[in-house]
Amino acid sequence: MDDFVSESESDYASYWRDWFISSRGNEYFCEIDEDYITDRFNLTGLNTEVQYYQYALDLITDVFDLDCDDDMRETIEKSARHLYGLVHARYIVTTRGLQKMFEKYKKADFGKCPRVMCSSHPLLPMGLSDVPNSKPVKLYCARCEDIYNPKSSRHAAIDGAYFGTSFHNIFFQVYPTLVPAKSVERYIPRCYGFKVHAAAALVRWQNGQRDEMRRRLRKLEVESGFKDAEDEAELDEDEEDEEEEEEEELAAMEEVEGAQQQHAAAAAAGALGAGAATGGVAAGGEGVH
Repeated sequence: MDDFVSESESDYASYWRDWFISSRGNEYFCEIDEDYITDRFNLTGLNTEVQYYQYALDLITDVFDLDCDDDMRETIEKSARHLYGLVHARYIVTTRGLQKMFEKYKKADFGKCPRVMCSSHPLLPMGLSDVPNSKPVKLYCARCEDIYNPKSSRHAAIDGAYFGTSFHNIFFQVYPTLVPAKSVERYIPRCYGFKVHAAAALVRWQNGQRDEMRRRLRKLEVESGFKDAEDEAELDEDEEDEEEEEEEELAAMEEVEGAQQQHAAAAAAGALGAGAATGGVAAGGEGVH
């Protein structure tokens, strides 16, 4: 009988969270375990950030029994949503929270990258600030390493602090196999098949900077994340060309130095010969006298 009662209470206690997660616009959130949200240690410091903190916590855990008017109820409801979001930012960096977000990420519940070259790579929610009510949530693409605005206005209104600035980085540290190979494929503007000069010049400069950075990383034996075989072959060819150019420059410098040394030696020998001839003339003049 006791087991039946506790099971009923557990189902009832999860009612508000079920309602919150199933509400439209809250698809980015995962459900926080009851054990986590009822552990006061996990809520440290939040009582000063949330209005009617205790009432909001009671509402989340479904033990709220205050008889109040509609305005007060609405205020407490708003505080409960805010409290849930702040707890959510802490929960998703735990082992259990990361696992739940991993399941949502695999199903692309957060959307897919709008960049064509990323081939609909799944996105991950993130915040630009850990301070509540400062910046809305953004979506991070691990392939192009850029961030985007959510398509839905409901999602765009979510506070970025409910996910935090560290979650997406911790997520890929815990699941390194999900980090995709960086793509260097990019769109090149063309007119009737010919590259647009200004844009093409910019692309060449950017590609040159990128290739130079990759060469430096390779010399330092640092993994860059680029896995394109064609680009690696091009880099190898470029490095060979650079080595050949360096060798040719060194050989040319050596030839110049050798020529300079020969010229200096010839000049020195000429100076010595001229000195000897002058000495002989002087000696002959003394004999005549």
